[in-house]
Amino acid sequence: MLMKLLRSLRVVMAAILLSLNSIIHVTPLLLVALIKAVTRVRPVQSVCDRVLMAIAASWIDVNSWMFDHLTDAEVVVTGLPDAMPEGHFLLLCNHQSWVDIPVLQKLFNRRLPMLRFFLKSQLIWVPVLGLAWWALDFPFMKRYSRQQIEKRPDLAGKDVAATRQACEKFRRIPVSVVNFAEGTRFRPGKHAQQQSPFRHLLKPKAGGTALVLDAMSESLDTLVDVTITYPDGVGELGDLFANRIGRIVVDIQTLPIPAELRGGDYQNDEAHRARIQAWVNERWQAKDNTIDRLLDEGLKARA
Repeated sequence: MLMKLLRSLRVVMAAILLSLNSIIHVTPLLLVALIKAVTRVRPVQSVCDRVLMAIAASWIDVNSWMFDHLTDAEVVVTGLPDAMPEGHFLLLCNHQSWVDIPVLQKLFNRRLPMLRFFLKSQLIWVPVLGLAWWALDFPFMKRYSRQQIEKRPDLAGKDVAATRQACEKFRRIPVSVVNFAEGTRFRPGKHAQQQSPFRHLLKPKAGGTALVLDAMSESLDTLVDVTITYPDGVGELGDLFANRIGRIVVDIQTLPIPAELRGGDYQNDEAHRARIQAWVNERWQAKDNTIDRLLDEGLKARA
């Protein structure tokens, strides 16, 4: 009973500190974003972009400090690349938990350009954070079902247009575009429903990756392929600060993006679409094998 109470207090304290950190950083962030929005002078906008990145990096630094000092979770990482703060990167990652995001930010903050995620449009209404994501040019995507498109054909292609618009902004600044290709967090029920051919992963969706490759073909430099696993059990953010998550094992591979995958037309070119899908599935098979290896190594380490 006492242990349960202490864990609850830790989670409440962490939530308060995370909220305070967000409020302290988001206030100047929004002021700079407002200056950027009202000016049309490119040098001023470039300075604003740099200031916004610095504020965001400071925000993540504080969150990472809390990760290190307020939890007992151990992040074990192999293949962490040297610092590359300039350039344009595609970061391809499997998705196990919301904890994946602070782990990625902890590992890559100030090492790669700031990570930007494609977010569901509803997330713009999240208090404080929604405005921060907007200020940092995170793309908000509205997905339409097949039934919605059948009723309103004008909706077809709007998500593609929004992706291209976001990627046009990214051409001007150093960026790491994060794609959780599974589209959602791994759950055994979803895995069974999909009849996924992978042991530890949901089926990847190649469309989002293809849109980024097509829209940023000339500027994308490198693929950062990240595989995350939780050998002691998966949990969410509350579990992290309640110390119910042990080791988090991360494998990173930094690879060139094949030239033949860039600059095509995924929507209309069947051969290009097949190349992209084959490449994404190949990466996912490699991830599945990596998770097998990491889990086996973990079992041997405990023996």
